[in-house]
Amino acid sequence: MKKHCCEDMAYHVNFECEIHENPFECPDKIIFFDNRKNDYGLIIHDGGTSCIIIDYCPWCGSKL
Repeated sequence: MKKHCCEDMAYHVNFECEIHENPFECPDKIIFFDNRKNDYGLIIHDGGTSCIIIDYCPWCGSKL
């Protein structure tokens, strides 16, 4: 498992909803992490699978 920049980021990246299997359908899942590209993104909950790639952690400010 990848070590993330802070506990908050690790919590949100590893969050698993008990109701929704698809992270893009869960309103509580806000961060998507792509292991292949090593990218972090803010999930846009508009019914699709869109994300806004982020370069800095929203909680601690570290460069991702």
